[in-house]
Amino acid sequence: MAEPKTKKAKSNKPQLGFEEALWDSANKLRGSVESSEYKHIVLSLIFLKFISDKFEVRKAAITQEYGTEYIDMVDFYTMENVFYLPEEARWSHIQVNAKQDDIAVKIDSALHSVEKNNKSLAGALPDNYFSRLGLDASKLSALIDTINNIDTIVKSVDSGNDIKSDIKSEEDIVGRVYEYFLGKFAATEGKGGGEFYTPKSIVTLIADMIEPFSGKIYDPCCGSGGMFVQSLKFINSHNGNQKNISIYGQEYTNTTYKLAKMNLAVRGISGNLGDVAGDSFFKDQHPDLKADYIMANPPFNQKQWRAENELVDDPRWAGYPTPPTGNANYAWIMHMISKLSEHGTAGFVLANGSMSSNTSGEGDIRQKIIENDLVDCMIALPGQLFYTTQIPVCLWFISKDKRGNDEKGMFKRRDRQGETLFIDAREMGTMVNRTLKELTNADIAHITATYHTWRGETVLDEAGELKTYQDKSGYSKSATLAEMAANDYVLTPGRYVGAADIIDDGIPFETKMTELSQSLYRQMQRAEDLDAAIRRNLEALGYGE
Repeated sequence: MAEPKTKKAKSNKPQLGFEEALWDSANKLRGSVESSEYKHIVLSLIFLKFISDKFEVRKAAITQEYGTEYIDMVDFYTMENVFYLPEEARWSHIQVNAKQDDIAVKIDSALHSVEKNNKSLAGALPDNYFSRLGLDASKLSALIDTINNIDTIVKSVDSGNDIKSDIKSEEDIVGRVYEYFLGKFAATEGKGGGEFYTPKSIVTLIADMIEPFSGKIYDPCCGSGGMFVQSLKFINSHNGNQKNISIYGQEYTNTTYKLAKMNLAVRGISGNLGDVAGDSFFKDQHPDLKADYIMANPPFNQKQWRAENELVDDPRWAGYPTPPTGNANYAWIMHMISKLSEHGTAGFVLANGSMSSNTSGEGDIRQKIIENDLVDCMIALPGQLFYTTQIPVCLWFISKDKRGNDEKGMFKRRDRQGETLFIDAREMGTMVNRTLKELTNADIAHITATYHTWRGETVLDEAGELKTYQDKSGYSKSATLAEMAANDYVLTPGRYVGAADIIDDGIPFETKMTELSQSLYRQMQRAEDLDAAIRRNLEALGYGE
């Protein structure tokens, strides 16, 4: 039986543009704390507001259905993926006390109580963070007032007056705040901004390339969890079931580790991020993991990641030269290869130097990876995509299984053993402001269609016709192992795709040459006239020859 249709209750609170108001309020904290600190303040408060709003909706539903005697039974909340909150941990308690001088202490107590009463949030929330920072009480109060104006839950009321909440809408609103703030903080903080924020368009591109529908997803340097969030968005947008995936990750920085756990929690995503924050090289919290999908944006050109005598015989690079101490790029690559299942696929961001460097044996490692037929696709990205660096970057796609899977004469995936697809996307992207560029949805669709048609998967054009792959000069090339060997095992797409074809404009060469020659003669005559005028002026000033 179909559920009765619902009408969304109207709200007088602002739903559009609230991010800007929240940013302005948070900006007032400048002077008392560093911006790298206050993002955790803002996002912790948003998290507390969200779980409190969700708690209140569930509390009202329990009261309506079962009576008030059940409103403090924890199981009635957890059964609906809602965190139970004692009185002192609720947003209403924070709001009532927002003008008090000890509001920072009350917030710390609320966060501690939330974590204590919900095991899944163990280690996720700041510990006495607000008290230690010595925040100005009036500015903190103003921030609380601003956050209070955000409806994190879109309530619905059906014909039977049952109180419910629109889960999809609530995740969109909170996710919108998280994405906006993480991006703003990254843009404001620049290179000194703490964790490295991966632009949404790049994360979307990686997800659309590897298509993480089911299985284990892993990110060894997960930051605030953006790769996981985008994986879930991909599944939902393609009518998949997020119960078919499991998430594993690790993050080195403690505050960012907590932020990732909060980011997943507000979206109802359960994941294993390890017991604590830790270095993936020296404190691998998933030693036996074999992931079906890996999505990552490791730190670029990370120096001195190990001492000379450390991790020399590590099993993760068995059969390969040991990655050099001066740059961790190939250590990250080898770590991820070691984590892939026998049919696994990885997509990750690295600095462009990783495609061609021969420093300290990196070329030998790359040659071995190519000879082992692990490189599925390489994409050169346009510049200016990142908030925090201008370093040119590329995308690597590693596959443990490039075989086809022909079914009854109709292949689902073409056999691409011994081949690698190169895509040069440096001319794509649109400037969103003076310094920042982003890949558009059309750019992402074009790149992913190129890859999936190359793999022999079903991709339809706008007319509904089946698309097929063909090399395109200046853009894409399917190269063999022999061709890569001939190019000294360099993986830069520009080496393979060549120059773009010149479009014939229909104007005869003789006509073009005549017009260009006449233009050149006019410019030469103009130059002579300017030289003569300069000489006359110098002579008038007494500086003649």
